[in-house]
Amino acid sequence: MWYNNILETIGDTPMVKLNKIAKDIPATVLAKIETTNPGNSIKDRMALKMIEDAEKSGKLKPGGTIIEGTSGNTGMGLAIAAVIKGYKCIFTSTDKQSKEKFDALRAFGAEVIVCPTNVEPEDPRSYYSVSSRLEREVPNSWKPNQYDNLSNSQAHYESTGPEIWEQTEGKITHLIVGVGTGGTISGTARYLKEKNPAIQVLGIDTYGSVFKKYKETGIFDKNEIYPYITEGIGEDFLPQNVDFSLIDHFEKVTDKDAALMTREIARKEGIFAGNSTGSAVAGLLQMKDKFKEGDVVVIIFPDHGTRYLGKMYNDDWLRDRGFIKEEKLTARHIIGKKESQEIVTIDCEKTVLEAINTIKSLNISQIPVTQKGMVIGKITESDILDSLIENPGIKSQPVRNISTAPFPFIDLNTSIDKISGMINKDNIAVLVEDDNGKIEIITQYDIINAISA
Repeated sequence: MWYNNILETIGDTPMVKLNKIAKDIPATVLAKIETTNPGNSIKDRMALKMIEDAEKSGKLKPGGTIIEGTSGNTGMGLAIAAVIKGYKCIFTSTDKQSKEKFDALRAFGAEVIVCPTNVEPEDPRSYYSVSSRLEREVPNSWKPNQYDNLSNSQAHYESTGPEIWEQTEGKITHLIVGVGTGGTISGTARYLKEKNPAIQVLGIDTYGSVFKKYKETGIFDKNEIYPYITEGIGEDFLPQNVDFSLIDHFEKVTDKDAALMTREIARKEGIFAGNSTGSAVAGLLQMKDKFKEGDVVVIIFPDHGTRYLGKMYNDDWLRDRGFIKEEKLTARHIIGKKESQEIVTIDCEKTVLEAINTIKSLNISQIPVTQKGMVIGKITESDILDSLIENPGIKSQPVRNISTAPFPFIDLNTSIDKISGMINKDNIAVLVEDDNGKIEIITQYDIINAISA
């Protein structure tokens, strides 16, 4: 069997049970994996539906230009459909979105205009306003307006909802969806609640968005609005696609929890998903008391992790925002990576010849020199060689005659950067006392071993 074009592969996405990450949830938790759509996101469904409905109504004409404000995924769905159907695309987006999203849109021939995030929707610089202006200025253009175009939610009523109902054999008890335009949650919820009104629909919101307070109080509070990092969910206005009557509860998730959970999903479930998926799963865990044994919880996984490689999957990006701590290696880490062995020392009254024999037999290059068990100096291969060249008879003399200043002692919490700076051609090791009072020696090799382990 084959398909006539890539658009025919949209939908029929798999359902996958979550195991490790949902181990403390008594219910069965299933992920609806939308990354298998051709544009790697759930937005392919509604992008195609909006275009088809616009073609039927005559709003989108042959050779036309599609102009839309999009964070990337809707744009991808529209761009793919435009390639097949022969349209041009111009997209406006915000500067908080990942560069990978813009690059992907441009790969399909779309033009992308990046607008500032921290402005009101009515501001002429906002990505909503810029897309509306372009629709007025560009001949034969059409703006889908995914936020207020009800073809968005209708797409999920016609496809996502029925798929979930069939895949769970009608056993679904809870639906968890991140809410942005509102199309996915509202269309899917409408279908599922028609099948079973008892199904609980749980929307995931972010701090800085108006949805949760509006649902609970009916008040549109502008004080709730402030910039946030999480992508794909939350809004500073009320899209017509958000049907609050179908959503039983909103759960807010922090930017930090969303970002860190995005990474955890990949590491614990092997599913490479995007930022809003991290929000949804973090929300699931926050709401664990809502679920009981026998429940079947379905979470929408809207898009793919490749769109977030420069952000949630980048340690430096996370550190810059304080989401993860700077964890530098210390002396404690280095000695923890070493094989446990007694440090070799030599008493200052032993002869240089004995020191030479010890170095040869143990294949080492330096030995701390002790007096009554206390480290008072060191002797190295180069010390011995320099002394022998100058005076071959030095072999019979005590080690203290050629020993040099001892290796410096450091604290267990000394950072690897500082240790590296202390080790050089004149000082080839440092000493550290472990938690049990045992002296350990750290060389350049030990540092390399700890870093590469």
